[in-house]
Amino acid sequence: MISTYKNISLLNYNTFGIDATAALLVEYTEASDLKTIFSTYKDMPFFHIGGGSNILFTRDYDGMILHSRIMGKEIMSEGSDGVVIKVGAGENWDDFVAYCVSHNYSGIENLSLIPGEVGASAVQNIGAYGAEAKDVITNVYVYDINDGSFKVIPVDECAYAYRESRFKHEKNFIVTHVEYRLSKKFVPDIAYGNIKSRLKDENNVTLSELRDTIIEIRKEKLPDPAVTGNAGSFFMNPVVSNEVFEKLYEKYPQMPHYVMGNGVKIPAGWLIEQCGWKGKSLGNAGVHKNQALVLINLGGASAREVVNLSSAIVNDVKEKFGIDIHPEVYFI
Repeated sequence: MISTYKNISLLNYNTFGIDATAALLVEYTEASDLKTIFSTYKDMPFFHIGGGSNILFTRDYDGMILHSRIMGKEIMSEGSDGVVIKVGAGENWDDFVAYCVSHNYSGIENLSLIPGEVGASAVQNIGAYGAEAKDVITNVYVYDINDGSFKVIPVDECAYAYRESRFKHEKNFIVTHVEYRLSKKFVPDIAYGNIKSRLKDENNVTLSELRDTIIEIRKEKLPDPAVTGNAGSFFMNPVVSNEVFEKLYEKYPQMPHYVMGNGVKIPAGWLIEQCGWKGKSLGNAGVHKNQALVLINLGGASAREVVNLSSAIVNDVKEKFGIDIHPEVYFI
């Protein structure tokens, strides 16, 4: 089913609480609806959104905003060790995580409470606490607007990297479903951050206990967008070369870091905090007092105020550390 809305406010379609108007909003419940939509509005510019937790509307959108309402979960295969599940792109991500944990399917529990929808997990390669979506994705189902066909793209053809995928750049692909391989044999991943210190018994942690712990930590660090407008982590953590890291580490031996295959990842939140931005604001846009990686709407913030704050932070980090940090949030 296709639902269309003309000249509609997008206030309820973004977690930053920024009001903007779309010339047209189109929501759909079936993958096949996309053929109809793109034959009807083939000449109109479009932008596809999910839960609105990773976008900043900087102005009104004079085009078509697309939003998937494709729901449902289908067991594609199941064995004694695991299960493969195909999920509609419009499903709420954390609801899906809760579903998996309740069925003792492990692999995405460290991604608990990440806002957004299932489709975005494949586009953004969402990650947290040492886990990434690409670790469990097997196939991504897409509609190709170039030739009007439906395709199944295996994970090794998705060009996944840290917060990266081909879907962020090849705008002709619209994700309709995502397929995940989850395990029935729970091996907790508790090495990242302060997870261990929160567990009663790290040697006997259960799947549900780990999810609850992740949720507890995230709630302490991240504001509820229903109360305080925000887009979660505003910046990506930079990955620098070993040479750059060694020079910085000599000067800042307390700097947290994580060795990656292509360099060393440094938490952007730490860099921002060292520049004195934690808890500070510019106009009605501010930096969260508990997590410097999160920019917040203090009430009535304009998109320009958020952009100005973002730019000031980027400039200060560059000046102090010589590192470029980049927004994870889309500016539309």
